[in-house]
Formats: sequence, C-alpha cells, structure tokens
Amino acid sequence: MSLAILLGMATINTVMAQEKKHNGKHGENSANEYMHHSSVDQLVKNFESPERDAYQQPDKVMEYLGDLKGKTVMDIGAGSGYFSVKLADKGANVIAADVDDEFQQYLVQRIANNNLKNIELRKIPYDDPSLKAGEADMVLIVNTYHHIENRPDYFAKVNKGLTSQGELVVIDFFKADGIPVGPPIGHKLSIDQVVSELKKAGFSSFEVVVDLLPYQYIIRAK
Repeated sequence: MSLAILLGMATINTVMAQEKKHNGKHGENSANEYMHHSSVDQLVKNFESPERDAYQQPDKVMEYLGDLKGKTVMDIGAGSGYFSVKLADKGANVIAADVDDEFQQYLVQRIANNNLKNIELRKIPYDDPSLKAGEADMVLIVNTYHHIENRPDYFAKVNKGLTSQGELVVIDFFKADGIPVGPPIGHKLSIDQVVSELKKAGFSSFEVVVDLLPYQYIIRAK
C-alpha cells in the first residue's frame, strides 16, 4: 500500500458527493443547505448505488483500515449504513451515529433485515459526537467532515472519546474544480485545512493517503 505525507500538496481531483442530511444554523451556500435539495429516499439510493461503489471502493477502504475484530468503531454520519454494515461484517462493534431521525429509522430496518447484532444506533446532536471518554478505538467519518461546523471544537471531543491508542480516519473529497459530479468546490476542504483543524483539536500524528481512492483522500490521525 502506497502512503504519502503531503501536508502541503496542491489539490488534485474530486467526485460524486455522498453527503449527509443536516439541519441547524447554516449559511445559504453551506454544504448542509446543499443537502436539503435531496430527500432521504434519494440520498439512500445514491449512497447505496453501484456508481458509489465504483468510486468509493469499499473493499480497498476496509483492507486499509485493518483488523477491526472486537474493536469499537464509531461511524459519524452513518447515513444509510453504507460503511456501518461493512464494519460490522468485519467484526467491529459499531456505533452508527447520525443527526437525522430518518436515516436512523432506515438503519433500524436494515439491521433487522441483515440480523446484525453488533451495531448500536446513536442519534447525535450537530455539535457533539456523544462519545464517552475513551469509548472508541476508531472514529470513521466518510464524506461528512466538511459538514461539521466548529470543527476544531467538535474533533477535540472526538479526540477525548478515543482510547489511548485510538485513531480518527477522515475520508473526504479532493478540493478541485471542473468535475461534472460531486458537491460544489466551495463545500470541499483541502488536506492542509483538515490537518490544521485536527492539530487544533489535539491530534499530533497524521498519515495522509492520496493514491488509494480515485477522488478522495484519507487522513488517519492520532
């Protein structure tokens, strides 16, 4: 697996949005306002589509995350459970966290249909991951980081919720223009910005991967 620490890299490509529905005080042009243009039913259809599989390449992501058996993993912005279910299949004890009641209700049925015993649903507020101190071995946030407001404060709370050896994994879109699909460039965040914000949140060790997925970077922070 090829890894690169590119904290000052020029931005590359970007892609199809897999966003999370959000509410609260948001600017007219914010990523959250953008998401209000789609219903939950349409978002679920997009999240679980073959088109998403093609760019998200979940098998590669799961391999990259490593052995998760017995670990507690919070999936922030779990949405339809795209990654939550895959994490559970790998033996993780999953906390599927989302701000949206409709997504949580969808997941109730999905969990029942798949007879999954190791997924806990957690409705969270917009400004708090609702993690107990040292509760999670890993926090995964996919295509949702750019929706969080007051990110240094929010991810300081995430940091406190991790075990001493725990880690945060952020997967989000490269900040670039000229792509016919995906959120507007103003809703994307550069690697530099994410790393800077996570440093403010108390993280000090970063692994940045830019060549595993075609349109997304991965930041692993401790």
